[in-house]
Amino acid sequence: MAAGDLALVLHAHLPYVRSSEPGSLEEDWYFQALQECYLPLVAVLEAAAADRRQRPRLTLGLSPTLLSLLADPQLNGRFLAWIAVRQELLLQAPQAQGPAASHLAAQLEAVVSQWRQIKGQLIPRFRRLQQQGVLDLITCGATHGYLPLLRQVPEAVRAQLVTAVREHERLLGERPLGIWLPECAYYEGLDQQLVGCGLRYSVLDAHGLLHALPRPRYGVFAPICSPAGAAFFGRDSSATLPVWSAREGYPGDGAYREFHRDLGWDLPDSELASHAIASRRPLGLKLHRVTAQGCPLDQKQPYEPAVAAERIEEHAATYLQGRAEELGSLARSMERRPLLVAPFDAELFGHWWFEGPQFLAALFRQADGAGVRLVTLREALGGSDPLQVCRPSPSSWGQGGYHDYWLNETNAWVVAEWQRASQAMVARVQRGVGSPAQRDLLTQAGRELLLAQSSDWSFILRAGTTTGLAKERIERHLDRFWRLLDAIDNGTELPAKWLKAIAIEDGLFPLLNAADWLPAPVQS
Repeated sequence: MAAGDLALVLHAHLPYVRSSEPGSLEEDWYFQALQECYLPLVAVLEAAAADRRQRPRLTLGLSPTLLSLLADPQLNGRFLAWIAVRQELLLQAPQAQGPAASHLAAQLEAVVSQWRQIKGQLIPRFRRLQQQGVLDLITCGATHGYLPLLRQVPEAVRAQLVTAVREHERLLGERPLGIWLPECAYYEGLDQQLVGCGLRYSVLDAHGLLHALPRPRYGVFAPICSPAGAAFFGRDSSATLPVWSAREGYPGDGAYREFHRDLGWDLPDSELASHAIASRRPLGLKLHRVTAQGCPLDQKQPYEPAVAAERIEEHAATYLQGRAEELGSLARSMERRPLLVAPFDAELFGHWWFEGPQFLAALFRQADGAGVRLVTLREALGGSDPLQVCRPSPSSWGQGGYHDYWLNETNAWVVAEWQRASQAMVARVQRGVGSPAQRDLLTQAGRELLLAQSSDWSFILRAGTTTGLAKERIERHLDRFWRLLDAIDNGTELPAKWLKAIAIEDGLFPLLNAADWLPAPVQS
């Protein structure tokens, strides 16, 4: 009998890229995530659920922006054409990469078959897996807004949370009880906002619990309860490091597929142009293996799928053995059943680490035999053990552990813009609007404000990658917000063509209610 439990928690999120043009870099982000991560993940979960010898369990956060993309028929209608281009380009792979190219061609064909079978609709598959007890689906901030930097205007935090809960229920048919806080970022008092929106549990990085007051008796190996009544789980580094670390963990093994070497960098410009690919970029066509730590990209060796498949089974067994030993040691010193919480970005499994979905499949197959019971976070809260009441510590899982990755010389300017716009939105909503047309403008202004608050753009500004795109996105949404507010306040006439265009581009969250920016009612 297992000495304790392991909760795997995945956070599935993409910023809202609906407004991108067909063939854009942003659209590539979404389609590559579909091909490499979300479709393989669903296939693995459904196969495990169909095998009565297995007990697959996973907590999965689906961000509202990702759900909006998954529900968009026009965007998803372009996916198979996007795959077809990759299939054609794969034919140009050098002969030395023959086995790797054949393996990838088979994976692409399997994705096409799966997409056709589900008729391009992934959301019902997630819903069914939740109904089967395999998944515990939790939400996130509406647009992944970094909540500690929005707290100066509490209504801005509440709008992120209320919109997320409403959109989750609309698309998945059930109100979420849990939330993946954007960047696992917490500030004192956020628990009151969560409970006020019906959210009862979340995950923090380890120091969010270890620095709590009072210090939790069981550290990160049992959930705590905040004074407002929200439960918090802490990340266990021993259960996460082997999986996410490219340097110290499994993804850096020489047998696994190399992430950075891609046919998009190797093919001639003329070949890319003939497929309407205007700029060099990763295409998701990777045919080399890691080879060795520090090996230059031009010296990477061809990927060998059969060798990688064997390594997956070995690493899954090693991982579970480590967790069983960890749980056994904890059980001998704890008066309650120990719990290990292992949270990850979902795109680690398939996108960053190509073999990741098959690693999960191996965990599901091997868990019971290894003496490890898999549970969801909701199941972990269903026992009879009482929770210690503690005040979680302000924290995040970003570099440095607190908020400086999203508040530094590269992106601090955004925070003042968020605050000014949020204050204007609250003031405008409190004054009210008259005509239905004005209410429509205010609702669209709310969408633009939420989109401007996405932490993805701040992250990119700090990381220094596609900074031009990130800055343009922030400024675009803020400009639209202020134009809409000016039209309401001053009667400025907006071009009908412009209004129609932004309603299409930024038409997410159809149930958005501007009243969500009103101050929350005082609890008696």
